[in-house]
Amino acid sequence: MDGYFWATAVVGGISTVMCLVAGAMGKKPNDITILSVAAVWLVILVYLVGSIVRAVSGEPIRGEAWEFWGYMLTALMVPIGAVYWSVLERTRWSNFVLAVVGVTALVMAARMNQIWY
Repeated sequence: MDGYFWATAVVGGISTVMCLVAGAMGKKPNDITILSVAAVWLVILVYLVGSIVRAVSGEPIRGEAWEFWGYMLTALMVPIGAVYWSVLERTRWSNFVLAVVGVTALVMAARMNQIWY
């Protein structure tokens, strides 16, 4: 597992816990939960830039390249969709939707890591 995976795991895990706690407390999405998901998106964006640099510098993707980039694109879109949802539906349940982002990012980063190596 590379550093990008671990960064996604840590930030995604913290974001998931924060959003779950906020949802369990009955709070509506707020700056803290939304910014935690934005942090997950930022880590995935850094993963994207790092992957482009690695690919351009000649480090090959061992698996299917289209699959890796498909996971990357999806991982970038999930946080945006969740934040959009939470802004439109300002209920405690939106925090649970936001919590799924961290777990989804973690699973997708693990799969991208498998495909790369």
